[in-house]
Amino acid sequence: MACRHGCCCGSGPLNEDNARFLLLALLIVVYLLCGAAVFSALEQPKEKEAKERWAQRFEHFSQKYNLSKTELSNFLRNYEEANVAGIRVDTIRPRWDFTGAFYFVGTVVSTIGFGMTTPATIGGKLFLMFYGLIGCAATILFFNLFLERVITVIAFVLKSCYERRQNKIALPQNGRRNSQGSGGGAGGKGGELAGWKPSVYCVMLILCVAAVLVSCCASVMYSAAEGWGYLDSLYFCFVAFSTIGFGDMVSSQRAVYEGQATTAYRLGNFFFILTGVCCIYSLFNVISIVIKQVLNWLLRRLEAPCRCCFPGRGGHHPHRHPRRNVVAPGHLRARRDPSIETDAVNESETDTGRRMSGEMISMRDFLAANKVNLAIMQKQLSEMANGHPRQSSSRQNGFSGGVGALGIMNNRLAETSVDR
Repeated sequence: MACRHGCCCGSGPLNEDNARFLLLALLIVVYLLCGAAVFSALEQPKEKEAKERWAQRFEHFSQKYNLSKTELSNFLRNYEEANVAGIRVDTIRPRWDFTGAFYFVGTVVSTIGFGMTTPATIGGKLFLMFYGLIGCAATILFFNLFLERVITVIAFVLKSCYERRQNKIALPQNGRRNSQGSGGGAGGKGGELAGWKPSVYCVMLILCVAAVLVSCCASVMYSAAEGWGYLDSLYFCFVAFSTIGFGDMVSSQRAVYEGQATTAYRLGNFFFILTGVCCIYSLFNVISIVIKQVLNWLLRRLEAPCRCCFPGRGGHHPHRHPRRNVVAPGHLRARRDPSIETDAVNESETDTGRRMSGEMISMRDFLAANKVNLAIMQKQLSEMANGHPRQSSSRQNGFSGGVGALGIMNNRLAETSVDR
């Protein structure tokens, strides 16, 4: 009882998922505060300078042409309304012809939303609500399927490299395979290759390189066509590809591009935006897994000060039954060659078994009781990562161990930390 009242949580052992969620929420708040402080320090002086310069120009213009400040302010408000409708000082292409409308719906369904073109009619706004609901959902599904195929290709290539490296190691100097290794160890080697999956960090590095290459190539095109600086073009690529879409810089807005094939440039713009968004989307999902690894590491570090919240080997909370995903020291749940897929499928399978038996048992106890070979289990759970379809349970809906991108990552990547 004393432990319960003295506990920092106050309600017994804390669920691992809830602990990770609360820790991530706290870190995001801290991250937002730090970002606000940095951007305020960098941008506020520039804002004040621009405001002072505009006040001087406004005063000078009103005096030069003998205009009252009220009339001039009203005229500027009228221009702001025209600006929202797509009227600019410079000559630009029509916003709502078929080409402009196609560019607009592309920014809608991709969730970029530059903001340079927005519907002004009631009918357009109402139609956008329904159109965007279906379009955004379909595009997110497309990104997930793209991610699935990218991870499959990367896993196949890395597995081939790994298998080739293992074959070179197995060959002795005389060019023949070691009879001992090829005889008794053939089954073990086959099981090892069948259960092998690429590291999260390796996939993250490959996707990062791909995103950088696409951004650099796109920046060359934007610098030449739009007249932007190369760093400004890189900034635009990140804002567009990450679907942030501030709208301060928007590509392909001129009616005609001098010295450029306008149609070819617009096709290239569409290709780079589509490819860049897919690469950055995939990279974000892999980075999210790495962030989850960091959260798990922080949770393990927090176990020592609060053993009653994070029970160790010996004890259980006196007032509550232990839960499957309670935060526990890493050595209790350590296993050889852990993977996201094994964790995801084991959770789903053990949940079903526990509901049927009415007993809370761990996956480790289940394997020990049934004497299941871990290598065979790993091979079965890795079939999808190796390119073979695996029958999924009824509760997985095609994405094992989760929904959408995280489920895809769970199927195809191996985590490098001991505990998830």
